[in-house]
Amino acid sequence: MTRRYYIGRVKLHRSYILPEAATLLGVHKHTLSRWIDDGLPVFKDKKPYLVLGSDLRAYLKARRPKKQPCRPGEIYCVSCRAPKRPAGDMADFVPLTADRGFLRGICPDCDRIINRLVSTGTLAAVGGPLAIARQPAQSRMCDSPAPVSNVDFPKVTK
Repeated sequence: MTRRYYIGRVKLHRSYILPEAATLLGVHKHTLSRWIDDGLPVFKDKKPYLVLGSDLRAYLKARRPKKQPCRPGEIYCVSCRAPKRPAGDMADFVPLTADRGFLRGICPDCDRIINRLVSTGTLAAVGGPLAIARQPAQSRMCDSPAPVSNVDFPKVTK
């Protein structure tokens, strides 16, 4: 599994010594040595060795895993790490707000719940050939017309 590093910490116009860059990214200094052997450009004229922030950021961006876009009718399964078509070509739409919700199905390979956040406007296009059942919106306590009866308010006397 490829680890994702927060490359926003790496400043473009700054140079780092190797232990400093390792601390910045939360890796061991030997990891940086492996990256140098793998092609990370570094200044080796004098010690300590320096790596430019722009080179480090470009190297880490190149190592990122490629995103796998979901086509219509597919939902990304986190445990399988691939877009999958739900089992039985069936999914449920569970609304979160008035205009967004989850498209929820079951992964055919690992039998786990898979979710995809969609808007109601793009539901037909994202769902594609899936049979989508709409779940009713869940009621919230603030939506109830009657006040909550299990609260004891102290009486105010004048």
